[in-house]
Amino acid sequence: MAPSMLRSLVAVALLAASASAAALPGARASNASSTANATSMLPLSSDDSFSCELLRTVSLSRSYGADTGEVLQAAGGIVAGDLESFSGAFSALANHVYAEALAINKTQGPVTAREALFRASTYFRSADFYLHGNASDPRLVTLWANQTDAFNGAIALLQPNRGERVTLPSADGTFEIPCIYYRAAGANATHPRPTVILGNGYDGAQEEMLHATGFDALARGYNVITYEGPGQPTVRREQGLGFITAWETVVTPVVDYLETLPEVDAAKLGLFGYSMGGWLAVRAAAFEHRLAAVWAVDGLYSVFAPYYNALTPAVQSLYDAGNFSAFDAEVDAYLDSGLAPTETLWSLQQGVWSFAVSTVSEFLRKAEPMTLDGIAQQVQCPVWIGAPSGDIFFPDQPEQVRDALPAGLASYHYLTEADAAQNHCHVGAMAYVNGLVYDWFEDVLASQV
Repeated sequence: MAPSMLRSLVAVALLAASASAAALPGARASNASSTANATSMLPLSSDDSFSCELLRTVSLSRSYGADTGEVLQAAGGIVAGDLESFSGAFSALANHVYAEALAINKTQGPVTAREALFRASTYFRSADFYLHGNASDPRLVTLWANQTDAFNGAIALLQPNRGERVTLPSADGTFEIPCIYYRAAGANATHPRPTVILGNGYDGAQEEMLHATGFDALARGYNVITYEGPGQPTVRREQGLGFITAWETVVTPVVDYLETLPEVDAAKLGLFGYSMGGWLAVRAAAFEHRLAAVWAVDGLYSVFAPYYNALTPAVQSLYDAGNFSAFDAEVDAYLDSGLAPTETLWSLQQGVWSFAVSTVSEFLRKAEPMTLDGIAQQVQCPVWIGAPSGDIFFPDQPEQVRDALPAGLASYHYLTEADAAQNHCHVGAMAYVNGLVYDWFEDVLASQV
């Protein structure tokens, strides 16, 4: 790569990161007073990407998915920018906690064993997070097998919401949809309950969703089902499938299944999309009209745009011209240079892996049709849209979702440092955010009467 091109790429990457973290103008200006006295959150690493992922992991402490001291102890052994050190620290922690969990007498200490197994499962997922740049790395298989085994052990000990794994055929019959179903306490044919369908996004597992928001839903008396589709961790590994645009082929079979369960009030189904899942959920709702409500946490209008917009004009021109060989040569040289920020390196490697392709240009071409343009007006149910003030991934996108939906359906929530909810997906503030989303859901359901 020419030095001038390399410098240009680095400069744009750094400028994009700093610009996306800043407060946005326009519609957000009216919120300025709410954040005037807020302070920045203490970072957990000098590497912005590592800090984000550490916060994501430690935030699960409130719902049995981690323990604060364990995560901070692991963080102390991580070297900024060193992906192997991140994986190694969490692999060691996961193995330590898992060994302790397996040694517990489950008859005498089912709660102790369950919580240790949940934590071990989370830490195995964290150890896996930055390894997807090498699709043949055997740790992608072993770490996932361990996280699954640990999680299965934990949900078998849940009372009264014992988790049950279910596999459903896709709407077109070309793949299988792994799900985990949790029945609400007291839910039965006589007392059917509302049910929430929880889906993760670009990189997260369905297991994470139980900790991020599932336990909060169960506590409110809702049944919960989590699921994964093509491109997401289990389907990508076990079926070799990357992300698809027609996400309704994933969600519709889940709705069909819920309609067969007597303890489910099929008129009161909510679909929760987390991170890129915010796009997936709204896309599905444009075609699946049996949903009572949708959550886009956070709002995402185009999967393609954030990645394309971060490129330099020169690299964009290569893509626009269809000169994909030259495009990939430029991007690969930058990623191999050691100058790319961790977030840039990880996000592009994750795209190649999760879309099951070989090059960044292939990833972008697969992502290009993933937009709400032309279909948002087909949504028929209310949509709760999260807009974190400091999102480094999808700035301006929640507003585009809001403006594209039919009149009266968007419930837009700009959340800031004042409530520690400024991060992507409002990570670290989910007690607050879950209160907002589920109180809103109750209002939606009440309005049906």
